[in-house]
Formats: sequence, C-alpha cells, structure tokens
Amino acid sequence: MFKKNSIASAIMFSATASTAMFAVNAKAEVTEQDVADVERIEVTGSRIKRADMETASPVTIIGAKEILASGATSIDQVLQKTTAASGAMTNPGINNGSGGNASINLRGLGSQRTLVLVNGRRMINSGTGAASTVDLNSIPVSMIQRVEVLKDGASAVYGSDAVAGVVNIILKKDFEGFEINTKGGISGEGDAEEVSIDLTMGTSFDKGNIVLGIQYMDRGEASMADRDATKCDYTEVTGPDGKPQKVCGGSSYTPNGHIWSGDKSLQGNPDGSWHEFSNDDKYNYNPVSYLYTPMKKLNITGLGTYEMSDTTTFFAETMYAKRWSEQQMAPQPVWFDFEYTEEMGDSLLEHGINYGDDISYGRRMTDTGPREFSQTVDTVRVVAGLEGEFDNGWTWDTAINFGRNDSVDELANLHNMGQIQMDIEEGNFNPLDQDAWSQENLAGYVYTEVNSGGSEMLVLSASLAGEAFELPAGYVGFAAGVETRTEKAWFTPDSLTSQGMANDPKVEPTAGEYDVNEAFLEVAIPVLSDAPLAEHVEISAAVRAFDYSTFGSDSTWKLGLTWKLNEQLMFRSVASTAFRAPSVDELYGGASPSFDKVVHEATDQDQAEVTVGGNENLTPEEADTFTVGIVYEPSWLDGFSVTADYYQIDITNAITKVDSQYVADQCLGADGSLINTDTALCQSSNIAIDNSGRISFDNGLQNIGAENTSGVDLNFAYNFEALGLDWRTGLDTTFLNEYEIEATGEAVDYAGMITGGIGSYAEIKSNLSVNVSGSDWDAGYKLRYISGMDSASCVDDPSACYAPTTPSVVYHDVTGAYHFNETVTFSGGINNVLDKEAPYYTGNNDANTDPYTYDTLGRYFFARATVKF
Repeated sequence: MFKKNSIASAIMFSATASTAMFAVNAKAEVTEQDVADVERIEVTGSRIKRADMETASPVTIIGAKEILASGATSIDQVLQKTTAASGAMTNPGINNGSGGNASINLRGLGSQRTLVLVNGRRMINSGTGAASTVDLNSIPVSMIQRVEVLKDGASAVYGSDAVAGVVNIILKKDFEGFEINTKGGISGEGDAEEVSIDLTMGTSFDKGNIVLGIQYMDRGEASMADRDATKCDYTEVTGPDGKPQKVCGGSSYTPNGHIWSGDKSLQGNPDGSWHEFSNDDKYNYNPVSYLYTPMKKLNITGLGTYEMSDTTTFFAETMYAKRWSEQQMAPQPVWFDFEYTEEMGDSLLEHGINYGDDISYGRRMTDTGPREFSQTVDTVRVVAGLEGEFDNGWTWDTAINFGRNDSVDELANLHNMGQIQMDIEEGNFNPLDQDAWSQENLAGYVYTEVNSGGSEMLVLSASLAGEAFELPAGYVGFAAGVETRTEKAWFTPDSLTSQGMANDPKVEPTAGEYDVNEAFLEVAIPVLSDAPLAEHVEISAAVRAFDYSTFGSDSTWKLGLTWKLNEQLMFRSVASTAFRAPSVDELYGGASPSFDKVVHEATDQDQAEVTVGGNENLTPEEADTFTVGIVYEPSWLDGFSVTADYYQIDITNAITKVDSQYVADQCLGADGSLINTDTALCQSSNIAIDNSGRISFDNGLQNIGAENTSGVDLNFAYNFEALGLDWRTGLDTTFLNEYEIEATGEAVDYAGMITGGIGSYAEIKSNLSVNVSGSDWDAGYKLRYISGMDSASCVDDPSACYAPTTPSVVYHDVTGAYHFNETVTFSGGINNVLDKEAPYYTGNNDANTDPYTYDTLGRYFFARATVKF
C-alpha cells in the first residue's frame, strides 16, 4: 500500500477544517496516532481498506470534538449547518408535519436520496408510520467518534439511496475509561429549555473490548406567540396606493362559525347573531402553534469485540432509541354542508338567506382547544458478525444487520365530523346555535386519533478485500461481496379515520415488503508511480448488480481517477451511475389527505386538500453523477490547504407528484371553473372547489420527474501557531450553479430561490471558523452565511409581492472551554449571538419564514460540564 504523504494530510486536514468551526478544544484535531488509525480503515465511498485517505471522492469529516463543542444533542443540528445541505430538512423548528423526525438532505435532492450508514452499514428507516428515511434522533450523539460525509453518488458501493451522497456515522468502538457530560440550554427569550446527560464507559480485556453509552435529553417548547416575528400569521393585500401590504391575516375557518351561501359570507357572533364576514374576522392561528417543538429521548448503545482466534474476531453492535415528541397547532377546522331549515332558527333570514337554501359552514374549534400531536417511537438495531484475515493478508467479514422501528402517533382534540354531519341532517344538532358548540355538548364528538406504524430491515452480508496482485506502480486492491436485504413497512390508521367516519377523505392503511439480492466488486488499480508529474496515478472502478422482487434486476457502476502530480498537488474525479428503489411507502402507501399550501384567485384560502398515496407500478429513480476536483497543499505555507470540487447530478425517472400549485393553476380558472379538462393532468386530478373555497384534488406519486443540480465546493484550511497559541481556521463554501426540477414537461431552476414547501436553494452558503487554544482553554468563532434568494411565488411578477426576496443572512456563534485539569472541563457557547431574526418573504412556509433554512428561535445559550477518567 502507499505511504502517507502531505497530500493525504491535506485531504485529512481540509476535511476536518471544513467543520472546525465547531471545535473549541485546543489540542490538534487528529493526533498522529489517530491519523494512523484512520488511514487503516475504510474511507466512506470505498470498501477497499487503504493506508491513506487518497480517494477519488470528496469526503468531509466531522470529529467528536466539533460535535461536543457545538452543544448539539442530536447530530442533525450539526449536519444541517454544513454547506452541502439544503432543501427541506425536518428539525425542531418544523411544527407542521415533522412528526418529530430529524433528517439530512444533501444537495437539496431530498432526504430519501441521502444514504445514512452507522459504522459503514445501513441504518433502519425510523420515525412515524411506514418510515422511508432515517430519523437522526435515533443515533446517540454522545457515542459518535466522527461523521464522514461523502458528497458523491455511491450506489455501486452501497446500493440504493446513495444518490446525493452518504452520511457514515462512526461510533466509539475503542473507548476506554469513563466520561459523563451534563448540558443545559435556554433561548434568549427564556424558553426552549434543554437538559441532557450522557454517560460513556468502555474497557478492554485480553481478547476484546466493550463500550456502553447512555444518553437522555429533555427539550422544552417555544411558542409563536412569544416572538414578534411569528405571533401573527401575515398575509398580503393591495394597499390604497396599489402596492402590496403586509397585514395580520389568518384562516376563514373561524371561531363562532363562518357561513357561505350563494354570494353571502357571514361571520358568527357569540350571541348567535351574524354579520358580514371581513378580513378582520379571520382567525390568527399562529399564537397557538409551537415555534420550537418539545421532545424527550433515550439512547442506549453497546459495542463489543471478542477475539475468537488469532485470525477471527466476533463483533456486535446494539442500539436502542426511544423518543417522545410533541407538536401543537391551532384547533381543528371543521366544515359541513346542509340545508337551512326552520328548526335552525331565523337568525339568517335578515341576511337574505332563506329556508331551503344550501349552506356551507366552517368553524375553528376553539371550543375544545388546540390540536395536540404526539409520537412515541422505539427503534432497535442489532449487528453481529465475524471478521478475520487470511494468511495472504486478505480480510473478510460476514454479518447480520437487523433493525426494527415501531411508532404510535396520536392527535388529540379531533372531532367526529361524520357523526356531527349525520346529527345535523337528522335534526339532532343545530350548527347555528352557539350553545350546541359548548365543550360539554361536544364531549361525545371529541376523540383522539391513534395511529401505529413501523418498519423492519434484515440484511445478510459477506465480503472479501485485499491486494490481488502487484503491478509496477503498486498493488491492485479489491473488495467484493454479496448482500441480501428484506425491508417491510406498515401504517395502521385510527379506525374512525380509516373508515372515513370522522374526516373526509379517509386515510387508508399501508403495508408491504420487498427483498433484494446484490453483488458488488470494486478495484483500485495503480497506473503510475514516481514518474514525472505523476507521483501516483490510480484508477478505481466499482460495479454492483441487484435483483429486486418489485421491479427486477439491473446494475450500476462507478469509475474514479486520482492523479497526484507531486507532494503538493492532486487531481481527482469520479463518474458514476446511481439509483434509488421506491420505498415501501411509495409503493404501497394508502391514500391519505395532505394539506398543501396553494394560493389561487378563486379562493381566499391558502391550503388545498390533496389526496396522496403510493403506486405499485413505480420503478427506480436513475442518476448520472460526476465530480472533478483538486487538492493543493503548498510547501511554501505550512499548515495551509485548499480543495475545490465541481459536482453534477442528473436524476431521471424521479418519483414525485406534480407540484400542487401547478395542478391548481392548470386545472382551475380564476372564477373557480374547471379548465383544461381535456388534459391527462386535469382529468386525473379530479379537482374541485366547494362553496367555502376549499380546493381539493388527487395527486399521487409517479415516475414523471427529472432533477439536475450542479455546483462547486471550495474549502480553505489553515493551521498555524502565533502569539504562543494554536490556531485552526477554515472556510467552507458551496456555490450552487443550478437546481432544476421537471415534473410537468417544464423545467424550473430553483437555484437562488426559496420556496413555500421544499426549502431553499441559496446560490452561496459559507461557513467560516476560527479556533484558538491556549494551555488550558479554548475559544471558537463560527460565521454562517446564506445568500439572499428570490421567492419562488414571486418569480413571474415580483411587483405583486410585498417581499419578493430575502436578504443575505449571517449568523455568528461563539464557544469556549476551560480545562480545570485532565478530569474536569467546563464549556459553553452562544448560538446566533446577535439574535438574527428569520426574514419574512412572500409565499413563506411557516412561522412567516422558512424554518427549513433559517433559525427561528433566536439567540441561544448553552453550557456543559464534562468529567472523565
């Protein structure tokens, strides 16, 4: 194998420096012994064990010290701040629809296209329902040794889902001693309190070792009512000067009831009378909603090895995670259609509504309280296997990887609308009588929806790796193996919901499974060595064949090149194909309602009821990926390195639904009439609008999309000593050239745009870090920059929007630590030091901004005490 050299050091250093902004420890990021250890393991993106980190694919490494210094209690809080992450990523700031999950979305291509590994093996999909992505809450942050982020397609190496990249979370396998951390945090407004405690202990014996970790975290909530930027749901109206103005708005489903009949629109009063509805009557639902969602979680992890013989070792990994998460939203909006009868009283006659007229009635159920969402999720992962080495140096391993996720999610303060509708029609419930809506009278209609779901994965694998033979330039390395995997998932909705008795439309159950058999081969071929302008040139290649029970067989490949000119300069490039097989939920998901944000001239409502569901005829997504880059570590500036990598990912046959806003625009006229009824899109949508202005249509998954993205990752890192102190600096920047999505025959480039539902795609994201260390103290500063963007809702006519763009946003974080001795350390920090407020923009997602992109909580303080022996 090849000797360690300055280029290898440059790669290692630039990788760590790209996230060095999180570090506060004065000591070197990786000691010489650590480097030696890292260089003897597989580097993410290749299964060939190497003596250095010179691979053709760009890999960023985030160390345990950076994670600890950041104050993070879940790894998503670190990963989502990397410049390669964009688009929609669930996090504690997502109150509507997150289900308490935490995810990572590389290149903005969707969390389902980022493969998450733990110790190089697949992690079970987790969360609520028939989960199709990994909930990062299930991975104990206190047990993480490092995270390797591969920013390249890797389906030929790892299989399905590795389209945008791979996040490989390496746990502490060789920890010895005892360490306990206690951490507390609170926002500048005195809410979102967080307390965590974790314990890690490990020991080694003659034939192996054992490591055990326990972590518990309790996070409190913050309310939208407690921030000026979010206490009102803003909407836009045309002002007297003809220009758009921002005003406090809300929903037309209001307390005391809202009636539509013919051209009449009336708002109910507490005394049973009615008045003409106006914008002032709209219900402001923000104050009841969470800005930051609460959660409790428990993680228990164990790892161990036992040397069965001189050449064979048994290894095992066990992980158990349990979380209790909550969200809170405004009281349920309900609606009913009925005929006005004499038994309902005469309160509407003076407003021109006569007996026998049809009425659409909407009401916000403040009578019974807010909707309370809660999830209880249990995730188990067990890995066991044997690994060893033959006399010729070839290594082998065989393993079983089993995972299971079970969830129960509840939604309290729902109302049996089907029963109320029936009682209205039978004359047993008078919706026009305010007393009928009293909490006491509604007790028999209020229920808690209880859904259950889960997923299960079983992987059997065997692999062989080593050096096949020697060429003039060095040894040919190889890795080969076989895998068989079975995945199941299910979702059982509440009995009332599944029958459509309480809500319209009903939610159908999900159940299904598939299995796949795979074989892979990877080789690394040295072409030149110690030649002019070619100190080392290597070609790498990989191929994977697979056979799915759902769609059949196919293959994918990868071809890479590393060209090291000398000790200072190296070029690298990879071309590959990638794929993503449809998940169980995408294949067999039952029809269910989704309330998507849709703005249309035909209604003043801003949500449409969209029926979504799976499609058994889906086939895999396919992708072509390409990267080319340079690594430079000049001899004239010791400790400095720069890496630059261009990437391009083109996805075809993408699994997606047509954009809901597009469906409404194409199929519904400004007056609410149906248009383009001869097109397949509008025929299949079954679009309709009722008297209350509620738009509804069908929008299932199809293989109709294409997505293309390209950009450049640029990293500068500089380690040096000055003023008697150790300094580590880094600047990590991603430039987005394009992000095109095509689902309807028309491509839209989202580069430089921020959306109302799929996150943002800033053209420039940059992280600057400066860390300094003394003999017994550390300090760190981090700057995060997000360039300004155009609202996707305002591209056609910016003048019609109050805020068609967002400004550039800069966040400042500081950290510090003091080491009392080798046993006790106290550390802390402030995130968002200047209390930067998330920007408002027209067509925003939630909380008047985009919580996928921006910090909605504001300034946050945290402190930690560490004791280790």
